[in-house]
Amino acid sequence: MRAETSAGWRSFVRRRTAVFFTFFFPVILIVIFGALVRTDPTGEGLFTEPPAFYVPGYLAVVVLFTPLSRMGSEVARHREGSRFEKLATTPLSRAEWLLAQTAVNAVIIGLASLLILGLVVVLTGAEITVSLLLIPYVLVGVVCFCGVGAMLGSYTDSQDGAVAASNAIGLPLLFLSETFISLEQLPGWFGPLVNLSPLTYFARGVRAATFPGAEPAEIAGIDAVVANLVILAVVALFAFALGARSIPRTD
Repeated sequence: MRAETSAGWRSFVRRRTAVFFTFFFPVILIVIFGALVRTDPTGEGLFTEPPAFYVPGYLAVVVLFTPLSRMGSEVARHREGSRFEKLATTPLSRAEWLLAQTAVNAVIIGLASLLILGLVVVLTGAEITVSLLLIPYVLVGVVCFCGVGAMLGSYTDSQDGAVAASNAIGLPLLFLSETFISLEQLPGWFGPLVNLSPLTYFARGVRAATFPGAEPAEIAGIDAVVANLVILAVVALFAFALGARSIPRTD
């Protein structure tokens, strides 16, 4: 696993385009929506909440899209190159291979998250509460969406198909999981569907941890930060197990 993690990290840093856009895309998003499109807490419509309200949305960009696209394309690339046949001859199990890849993604997304938090404060003037619980939220989110990405790479027919599927799934989730758009701005019938997205619990928990005005403060008598983290962790374990199981032994 240590060797696979090291190889995965070197593979990432050698792709300069991948490194650039992994960090560049969320930066552009913050500049556009945070600095250029000014928020107006007294107005109506989109982006009318205080800047700190949108911190979960900015973090969700890398926590969601990076694992989906990287894991999807990585699994698809291994399938196309018959690399799983070679891995089947080693002691490395499918779950261990996925865990090694998840570790690489966790480091990448952790660095990107630090960059995002710093830019949000500097460019938007967001007044956020720094909580150590942000670390497990990011880690658990990475585990969850790496599992989903592994499933996409296993069931699509090519790398292009995996990337297209990750975008088709990730884009609706990004905006319909209480990240940039509050529940009150969505139709009433759509409210229950929001609870089906694991990104919703990431957004709610991160917002409760960083935004003093977040609602609700408790869920069933449990602190909202802890409650949402527990729900996200359960979903993440389930997604990781399914992702590991979907990876072919040979292809």
